[in-house]
Amino acid sequence: MFAAPRVKICCISSVEEAQLAVQLGASALGLVSHMPSGPGVIADELIAEIAKSVPPPVATFLLTSRREADGIVQQHAVCQTSTIQLVDSVRPIELQRLRRQLPGVKLVQVIHVMGDQSLEEARAVAGLVDALLLDSGNPTLEVKELGGTGRVHNWEVSREIRRQVECPVFLAGGIRASNVRKAIQAVQPFGLDLCSSVRHESKLSAEKLGEFMQAVHSAA
Repeated sequence: MFAAPRVKICCISSVEEAQLAVQLGASALGLVSHMPSGPGVIADELIAEIAKSVPPPVATFLLTSRREADGIVQQHAVCQTSTIQLVDSVRPIELQRLRRQLPGVKLVQVIHVMGDQSLEEARAVAGLVDALLLDSGNPTLEVKELGGTGRVHNWEVSREIRRQVECPVFLAGGIRASNVRKAIQAVQPFGLDLCSSVRHESKLSAEKLGEFMQAVHSAA
């Protein structure tokens, strides 16, 4: 028996999608700013509009590919989300600066699970952020993949990361209603993060999201 993980719906593109996700039980919403690749990118001004519309305690995540504290702080000043999701690697000194400059904002560092080296990356930053998000991107490519790939990575590595770090862990990458039970059993994450699997023709689907939420609670 597992506790039902929180569900974060990413690539929210409108106030209406945000409302739908909240109505169907989402605990957090992902709002994607400029990325080198991947789906769901919207303007910072729209991120701010959506974030303002979301009722507490639902969390709003600004997904940013920026890696320097000053630039991230400037972007957050526009977007005003409750959480910042760092989709590329950020040096510890920059994480510490973010902590000082945005003490009331949660920080979530994405770890792109590509092998055992990901475990070292996770341990190195776990004490500097509020949570980790384990995804299936590839930041080593010429055009970086920083999320939204729809691929499943090695959940055994993710399970080991979850075991070895003390902060909460979100699991992302190819999670859908048909495999979410296995994902929960394999990793036992604090939260699940998804985008494409609950969409139809790029729009958030009430039917697909409802099926996913039912599968999550059934698995737990």
